[in-house]
Amino acid sequence: MPLHIGIVGCSAEGAALCYRTICAEGAARLGAHAHPEISMHTPSLAEYVRCLDRGDLAGVGELMLASARKLANAGANLLICPDNTIHQAFAHVQPRSPLPWLHIAEVVSLEASRRGYTRLGLTGTRWLVDSDVYPQKLAEKGQQCVRPHPRECDETSQIIMDELVYGVVKPESIATYLSVIQEFKEQACDAVILGCTEIPLIVNDDNSPLPVLDSTRLLARAALQKAVSIGVAK
Repeated sequence: MPLHIGIVGCSAEGAALCYRTICAEGAARLGAHAHPEISMHTPSLAEYVRCLDRGDLAGVGELMLASARKLANAGANLLICPDNTIHQAFAHVQPRSPLPWLHIAEVVSLEASRRGYTRLGLTGTRWLVDSDVYPQKLAEKGQQCVRPHPRECDETSQIIMDELVYGVVKPESIATYLSVIQEFKEQACDAVILGCTEIPLIVNDDNSPLPVLDSTRLLARAALQKAVSIGVAK
């Protein structure tokens, strides 16, 4: 049997897309309608936002650990968090976690290596873009991280928090994101990281000026791969 995947949720749209991806793509590996067992726990997004606004990464970590413990009690074997921003608290979480995790930025960096990308534009919330979550993981593989201009970061972060987390999609917001990605292209980036799990709602390989690294789906596929391969090995 495949491993039981636990999803530590933060915002609804990103967690839902991650969940749907595991379920939809499980059949290709396991047979018609099949997928690994999945449990998800999500505290109120407002609790995370309050911690982030005051720079309380320890508080973020405690919220993640509370979810981790509940998922462990539900029988999960492996944890993922389909939210890039709160991975800033990963150092607080990993040593005390009851279960192993996949790190979203590590998954994205591995895919960039597989596809031969070395200079990557980063999109996401202001909290994420200002952090070392991606620069650190990319640097470990000799990859460069290019951040957007602060004004553009403010605009795209506002779109995430005021629109995308609610599932709201506006044409003008799509245009804003595509403009930022075009600037990455002009700065010689060879791909763009969709570093917020809601950005795939409005950006994809069909409309992006650069190839996209969709952190949401990449994490879901990595979890599916691990759940199936380790489960079969056991």
